[in-house]
Amino acid sequence: MNKVWRSVLMMCALLLAAPAWSADDDYRMGTGDVLRINIYGNPDLSTEARVGEDGSITFPLIGAVKASGQTPSTVEKDIATRLTKGGFIVDPNVNLNIVQYRGQQISVLGRVGRPGKHVLEKVSRVSDALALAGGIVGDGADAITLVRTHDGKTEYRDIDVIALFKPGGEASNELVQDGDIINVARQPMFYIYGEVQRPGAFRLEQNMNVVQALSMAGGVNARGTQRGIKILRRDVNGVMQKLDTELADLVKKDDVIYVDESLF
Repeated sequence: MNKVWRSVLMMCALLLAAPAWSADDDYRMGTGDVLRINIYGNPDLSTEARVGEDGSITFPLIGAVKASGQTPSTVEKDIATRLTKGGFIVDPNVNLNIVQYRGQQISVLGRVGRPGKHVLEKVSRVSDALALAGGIVGDGADAITLVRTHDGKTEYRDIDVIALFKPGGEASNELVQDGDIINVARQPMFYIYGEVQRPGAFRLEQNMNVVQALSMAGGVNARGTQRGIKILRRDVNGVMQKLDTELADLVKKDDVIYVDESLF
């Protein structure tokens, strides 16, 4: 697929992706988020507060309430429990809404339109983060890496972007969190030289075989032959090997395909 069209289609997919989930219950609030809290039947306790640098807000009657790193439902339960234990309200119905999202900052690096740090102003998932960064550019990989640090431990997760927009892919389109890093590497390449129409370096697509690789190079030219095609491939020790290959064989990262001249 033409690189320009591939980039356009990827951007459309990212921008049109509309998750059907309600994400507020999973969102972990952060410094700068503005919260509106209402207690049913007690309008005098309605409060709008910004999460401070210490990660807390101040609520009438009970004082400081930790909000940073918490979900809305967790803070609702905390406020309700403390109002009950303090003898202020019996069985309070607490409702918390986030009116401004300012606490989440992530980094999207590598082969995207606008690499760097980005502030999330709403509940966002991986697809939203990629769209915010301008989408994956033409030579970006089909698999990205999500790097997350939690309780001092760094986790690495590879996510298949193509599968993200297929049925069932929503399971991989998880919420991004404050401090997350998304890295989009350059797509693996393969190389063709010899008797083909357009020798050179090409993008390695998933599960690509030799026939498909030849087609990307314009096919064998009038002097070439499909018989005796060789692949130069490094083994686990980095030693280059020359391998006989069949047209249906899969091409691997950094393979060099050589098409010989026909003897007849």
